[in-house]
Amino acid sequence: MDEELYQAFITESEESITRLNNSLLELESNPEDTDAIDEIFRQAHTLKGNFGAMGFDNAATVAHAVEDLLDEIRHDRLDVTAERMDLVFDGMDEILEILHEIDEHGESRTDPTELVEEIRAAAEGDDGSEAPAGNSDAAAADGSAAADSSSPAAETDVAALTRDVLDGGTVAGADHLYHVAVELDTGEMKGVDAGLFLGNVPEEFDVVGADPHVDSIERGEFEDGFSLFVANVPGEELDATLSGLWKVESVECTDVSGAFDGAADAGGAKPEADADSETDADAGSDSPATDDTESVVADPSAEVDPEEAEAAVEALAAFSGGESDDAEEAPEADADAPESDAVEADAGGDAPAAESSADGGDDASDSTASEAEEKKAKKGKKEKGRSISAVKSVRVDVDQLDQLHELVEQLVTSRIKLRQAMEGEGTGGETGLDTLDELDKISTNLQNTVMDMRLIPLKKVFDKFPRMVRDIAREQDKRVRFKVEGEDIELDRTILDEISDPLMHVLRNAVDHGIEMPDEREAAGKSRTGTIELSARRQHDTVIVTVEDDGGGIDADAVRDKAVSKGLATREEITELPDEEVYDYVFHPGFSTNDEITDVSGRGVGMDVVKTTVESLDGSADVTSTEGEGSKFTIRLPVSVAIIKVLFVSVGDREFGVPIKYIDEISRRQRVETINAAEVVVHEDRIFPLIRLRNALDVDIDESDSGMVVRIRPEDRQVALHCDRVTRQEEVVVTPLQGPLSGTRGLSGTAVIGDGNVIPILDVSTLELPERGRRAMREWTPPSTGEEGATDVEEAAD
Repeated sequence: MDEELYQAFITESEESITRLNNSLLELESNPEDTDAIDEIFRQAHTLKGNFGAMGFDNAATVAHAVEDLLDEIRHDRLDVTAERMDLVFDGMDEILEILHEIDEHGESRTDPTELVEEIRAAAEGDDGSEAPAGNSDAAAADGSAAADSSSPAAETDVAALTRDVLDGGTVAGADHLYHVAVELDTGEMKGVDAGLFLGNVPEEFDVVGADPHVDSIERGEFEDGFSLFVANVPGEELDATLSGLWKVESVECTDVSGAFDGAADAGGAKPEADADSETDADAGSDSPATDDTESVVADPSAEVDPEEAEAAVEALAAFSGGESDDAEEAPEADADAPESDAVEADAGGDAPAAESSADGGDDASDSTASEAEEKKAKKGKKEKGRSISAVKSVRVDVDQLDQLHELVEQLVTSRIKLRQAMEGEGTGGETGLDTLDELDKISTNLQNTVMDMRLIPLKKVFDKFPRMVRDIAREQDKRVRFKVEGEDIELDRTILDEISDPLMHVLRNAVDHGIEMPDEREAAGKSRTGTIELSARRQHDTVIVTVEDDGGGIDADAVRDKAVSKGLATREEITELPDEEVYDYVFHPGFSTNDEITDVSGRGVGMDVVKTTVESLDGSADVTSTEGEGSKFTIRLPVSVAIIKVLFVSVGDREFGVPIKYIDEISRRQRVETINAAEVVVHEDRIFPLIRLRNALDVDIDESDSGMVVRIRPEDRQVALHCDRVTRQEEVVVTPLQGPLSGTRGLSGTAVIGDGNVIPILDVSTLELPERGRRAMREWTPPSTGEEGATDVEEAAD
C-alpha cells in the first residue's frame, strides 16, 4: 500500500473525527440547526466511506451505525437527547481508538459489535420496540425478508415497484422521477465495489430511494444489480453519468414520473399516520433511503483479500476526487464553532429529557445502574490511555515554498562566490568578508522562512478540548459553557505537541474542581451554567494562554493547611505568605486540597506536569484566584524554542545568556535602592527585588563594586538581575538540559557559541529570590504624592 496515501488517511481521519466532535457539540446545544445536522451527516458519511475503502471494516461498521442514528435525527424521526448524543460520541471514541491501533500496528482487532448494537437500537427508538437491541439475528432476518420481498426479481412492474419503495408525498413536487436499474461487475468484495460506485454518485443527484435498501447495497446484499430512484435529473444525464462510474456493466433508466398518478392507495405506498410513533418495529428497515448515497462500506463479515483491498484503495484515489475535496473544505465549514459559546454540556436536571418507553420503563430502570457502571468503566479505561496525538503533518503555503527555493538558490550562488574569494579569484573587488555578509543575510532569511513554516495554529490542539469538557461535565452532572478565543495564534510545532497535555490537565481541573454543581451555583446567586474560557494572545515573542473559570475559586487557607500537613512549609512561614504566593503550591507534585480522590483530577494532581512541562519549554505558569468568583491559570510560552536571541552577561570571568524576550531595561547599578533591608529597583511605583547572579548561581567569584542591572518584564517575573558586565547580543541554538541536570533551578539549557564554548542560558522564572526581596514585595506600598516618610528608601552604596 502506498505509504503516502496511508499516512494521509490517518491524518485526515483524525481531523475529520475532531471536526465531527465539535459539530456534534454544536448540534447538541442547538438541535434545531438543520445546517449543522446536514454537515455532520456528510462528514460521517465521508468518514465511513474512507474506512471502508481502506478495508478497516470494524471502524466503517461503527461509522455506519452512527450515520443511521444521525439519519433518524436528521429526518425528525428522533429528537436530540443527551443520551443519544452520548452514544454518538461513544462511536466517535471507538473509531478514534481503532484509528490509533491502525496507526500503531497497521491493523485493528477491536470488535465493536456491542456498541454497534446499542447505537442501532437507539436508531430504532430504543423504547421497547418489537426488535430488541440484542436480537441481531432476528433483525438481520427481517432485513433479508424485506429485501427479498421487494427485490427486482420478485417485482416485474417498475411502476408498482416505485410505489412500493417510495412514498408519493416525498416526490410530489419532482419534475422528473427515474427508476435506474444498475448492474455491476463485482468481485468477491461486493460491498466495497458497490460502495465505490455509490460514493461517486454526484451530490446534486437527488437519490430518493433504493431497492434493496442502501444499507443492504453497501453490505453487498444484492444479486447482479439493484435499483435507484432519482428525482429531478433528466434521463440522458443520468445514463451518461452513471454509466462511467466504478464497475458499471449496464444502466437502464425508466421514467416513472407518473407512477403515483391516481394510485395514492395502491402499490403498497406507506401511510404517514404513524410517523410520530417511535415504537414502530419496522422504522429501521422500511425507512426510505437517504438522499445522500456516497458511502463506501465493505461487508464486515467478509474476509478481505489484501490485494483486492489495495486495488480498492487505488480505485478510491482515482475515482473519489469529490470526496477528498469535501474533506479539505470541511474545516472551513466549522472553523468558527469554537469561537462561540455554543459548546455547552448540560447534565443532571437541566439535561434534555431522554425519551422513555410508555410500557416497560420499570424493567429498563432495573438494569440502568449496572449498565451505567459498565459504561463508565469502559470509558474510564479509554480515557486514561488517551492523549492528544502529536502533530505529524503541516500544510505549507506555496509562496513559502517558492521563497525557500529562491533562498537556496542564493545560498548556492554565495557558496561559489565565497570559494572563489578564498582562492583569490574574486571579481569586481569582492572579498571573502563581503560574501560572508551576504551569506549572513541569506541564512537569516532562510531561518525565518523555515521557522514560519513550522508554526501551526493553536486550533490544532484547541479543537480537541470542547468534546473533553462536555464529557466531564456530563459525568459530573454539571452545566458548562466552554469558550475559545485566539485559536489562530501560531506556535512552533514542537511547543504545540508539548503543551497539549498540560492544557488538558488544567481544563479537566477547571471542570472538576472549579465549576460548582448547578444547585450550588444557584444558591450563590450565579447562573446554573458555569463558564470556562480558553484564550490565547501574542505578545512580542511570547504566546500567553489562559484558562479562566467562574467557579468557586481556590481556598487559600485550605492550601495553607494542606501545605503544612504535607511538610512543605511551617505554619509560621505560610501564614506570612500572601494568597498570590500560596496558590503556587497547587503546582507541587501530588498536592490537592480534596480529601476525596476523583477519577478526573484534583488541584495539584497533574498540575505539577503543567509547571514542569512549561518551564522545560522556557515558559512560565502561574495561577490567580478569588474565592467564590473563580480561578485563572496563565501559561506563557515562547513562539519558538529552537533559535533565540540572548543577551550575554558575565559574573567575573563566567558568561551566561539571558533571553532578550524577558528583558525590559538595562541600567547601571546606581539605580539599586534599599527598602526594608532589601535591594530593589523602583520603576513606575513598582519594586523589582534584586537577584545577584553570583549568589543565585553559587558562583565562587567576588563581584566588582560596580555592575549592571537587567530588569525583567513584570509580566514574566517582577525581579531585576545584577551582573558585572553586559557584553553583547547574539542568536543561539538552545539545547535543553538532559539527564541529572534536567530541572536545575535557574538554568533552562545551554548554547554553543562561535568559539566552541558552552554558555548556560538562564531561566529567569526559577532563579532563587532572596527572602528579604520576597518580604519587601509583600510590604511595599507606593509612596503617595506629597507625603514624606511613607516608605524607608535609601540609596544603596556604590
